[in-house]
Amino acid sequence: MSTHNAPFAALVDWGTSNFRLWLVDAEGAILGERQSADGMSACAADNRFATVLEDNLQALNAPEDLPVVIAGMAGARAGWLEAPYVETPTALSGLHLHTVSPKTSRPVSILPGLCQKDTGPFDVMRGEETQLAGVVAGGISTGIICMPGTHCKWVDLEEGVVKRFRTAMTGEMFDLLSKQSILRLSIPQDSDHSTHDVAFDTAVAEALSEGFSLTTSLFSIRAGGLLSTPAPNEAASRLSGLLIGAEIAGMRQFYASGKTVHIVASKSLSALYIRALTQAGAKAQSLDGSALVRDGLFAAAQHLLTSAK
Repeated sequence: MSTHNAPFAALVDWGTSNFRLWLVDAEGAILGERQSADGMSACAADNRFATVLEDNLQALNAPEDLPVVIAGMAGARAGWLEAPYVETPTALSGLHLHTVSPKTSRPVSILPGLCQKDTGPFDVMRGEETQLAGVVAGGISTGIICMPGTHCKWVDLEEGVVKRFRTAMTGEMFDLLSKQSILRLSIPQDSDHSTHDVAFDTAVAEALSEGFSLTTSLFSIRAGGLLSTPAPNEAASRLSGLLIGAEIAGMRQFYASGKTVHIVASKSLSALYIRALTQAGAKAQSLDGSALVRDGLFAAAQHLLTSAK
């Protein structure tokens, strides 16, 4: 750990499966970091949250009174201490006003998630709201934010306020269908995951067409494997195109206004969403999501520690 600057706070992204901690100075520069597989799932059964946190802080020689700001599943109902959801519309700059603090020997603040009750169908997010705060801290306060993953979040952001959001289970559907449904017989599990462009584009176009039915299109993947000789990764790319295309078709209400869709995902996944959104006539660009959670945590820490003085 660097000794040039004094630690300002410890920032923690506590997911379901993973734990990551950064020590930062007052400018947000990283002084030290730790990560492990001690996510909520590994800590909840015997309530090891305080122990895991303290062990990692001690490994970085963090001061005993160093403030800690946590985002993610540590604040879930099954986590360390529930941080109740804040209902939309809500300003991301105010997340720090809704933190909860477990009883520990040091100041610990757990950020809340967001929920939707009246601005659209019931929906929740926990962890992504801190990434969104990082997006705003990076200079994008208005636009559509698309956060692909197991459960893809689409967020309508206006002047730093989350107006509404929707979740699409696209990533989980791909995993279930490719590994546990009859489509597993057509999709090799040891494929190199490269994209068959023609298969993907054709599937997206199909999903965007009028009268499309996802459930009646899926079986064509299996039938294609029986009646022809698909190219490597063709079946997986078709499944991906059908699912992503169906998701984008269902989210037209977000991008129909002409707002740019900012995609927060890995490089390869961002490329697929940009490809599909372009077919749908939407404007899209990727954002580097590697530091967004940390940036959002740092913004919350600044608010918390400034208001505490």
